Amino acid sequence: MRRVALLCLGLVVGAASAAEAQLTMQMGNGWSFTFAGNVNAFLVYDDINDNGLVTDPLGGKGAAGIRTGLLPAFAVFDAKGKEGSTDLGVHFGFAPQIQCGYNPPPTGGAASNGASVNGQGHDCQGAQIDMRQVYLTVGGSWGQILAGRELGLFGRQNILNDQTLFGVGATGGAAGQGTTLGRIGFGYIYPEFKAQMTYSSAPGRPFNFSIGLFQPAQNPPFLTVQIPRVEAEGVWSSGNSKVWVGGLAQSNKTPDVGGTSTSGFAWGGTGGLRFGTPMFSVTGTAYYGKGIGNILLFLGGATGTGAGGSDDLRKSYGGYGQVTVTPANSKVTLAGSWGISVLKNATSEAARKDQNWLASGGIYFQATKSLKVVGEFNYAVSKALGAPADVKEISPAFGLMLFF
Repeated sequence: MRRVALLCLGLVVGAASAAEAQLTMQMGNGWSFTFAGNVNAFLVYDDINDNGLVTDPLGGKGAAGIRTGLLPAFAVFDAKGKEGSTDLGVHFGFAPQIQCGYNPPPTGGAASNGASVNGQGHDCQGAQIDMRQVYLTVGGSWGQILAGRELGLFGRQNILNDQTLFGVGATGGAAGQGTTLGRIGFGYIYPEFKAQMTYSSAPGRPFNFSIGLFQPAQNPPFLTVQIPRVEAEGVWSSGNSKVWVGGLAQSNKTPDVGGTSTSGFAWGGTGGLRFGTPMFSVTGTAYYGKGIGNILLFLGGATGTGAGGSDDLRKSYGGYGQVTVTPANSKVTLAGSWGISVLKNATSEAARKDQNWLASGGIYFQATKSLKVVGEFNYAVSKALGAPADVKEISPAFGLMLFF
């Protein structure tokens, strides 16, 4: 656990190894147990126009205050063993937040259930402890099978290479519930932690490939899901550079009414390039799809009654560009990026174009091997169909991130 970036990657994708963990216990039966994680806290200021409406397309309120950033705090537990030629493992990842949950008072401002009018109840009830990861792995020289709940494949490299993973980005969330959005909905679609069975090729090679079957998601009005969603990813790596491509496909149906239903076939493709040296990197990503939404997977991806089948699926696209600079023999990294997400009308509906873009700049100081100090400035704009004006947000942030 001497390289913060590697540990953060491990926390998000479940790849934290014994070598990266602070605590490793070797069992008598040949199994090992490791514990690692992080805690982060950010002081965030929001200046939002349009009477306090938020840039967050999810419809929350301002998220100023002291809160968790895009990367949640993580407590990760791993147990690994080898039986014969088979590598076995189990993984549990708890992802709590530090801020209170939001409990809106009823009309008139009176508190409910002991909650105060600002949404904070006694002892801050409502704060989330999110069981994001729980899975088993079976592997060998032939590769690995992961079964359980873990981050999805579609677009995961986009979020893992995003500078706002170590910061705040777009604040988002209803009055600060959960993590911030980072660049979710402002450059990529959130891969989400979903039930899956995924095969990955053996590590240690320049090219790695993963393909999985995922718990399908409803895509209203296509609410009937009968077969798993397919997601795949291929990554070629060399030193500090990498190239990746990915895709997904899911078929949903409308509920059967009178023996009649229609189907909507949602699909998406994504990719990116990161060229890097120890002192400099440039990253570019993109995605395009139909019926997959532009914030969370499938959120807002369809419209109408579903009578038009796939003609009721909306198109979406986006991406981001990013540059990072780390001067020689310096503990400081400077990063800047700009990204956009666009949701366009389905064939069956009138023309529309919703878009969200975010410009972000950050200073990341590696104070110790485990402690990162972050300063960030974000400017986000959302344009929605029918809105009286663009919604704009300025959100500077300062934070501490401790990886153990």
